[in-house]
Amino acid sequence: QVKLVESGGGSVRPGESLRLACVASPSIFSAYAMAWYRQVSGMQRESVAVIGSDDNIRYADFVKGRFTISRDVANNTLFLQMDNLKPEDTAVYYCKGRDYDSTGYYTDYWGQGTQVTVSS
Repeated sequence: QVKLVESGGGSVRPGESLRLACVASPSIFSAYAMAWYRQVSGMQRESVAVIGSDDNIRYADFVKGRFTISRDVANNTLFLQMDNLKPEDTAVYYCKGRDYDSTGYYTDYWGQGTQVTVSS
């Protein structure tokens, strides 16, 4: 069952921008921190940005000052605004969220991934 649906990837030139979106089920969106990860071909998946349910935010060093994570509460959507993109940002980007059941047990969910390609 799909819990997170991503969109917004594409191919751009260095210095250009993209905005990724992740539509989550309401329980996932409101339960805990949500995050964007990325995976460069042949490399390990790495955290890009995290936003807590209290809107506390942290970024990976390699995107500070360029990427912005945010939420649209009304539409249960997570965004990643990516400005001043660089070739090394080329990767598959994933949305991650967490859902809790009535006992407090949780399950982490991942989106299907969206490809971002930055090349001159």
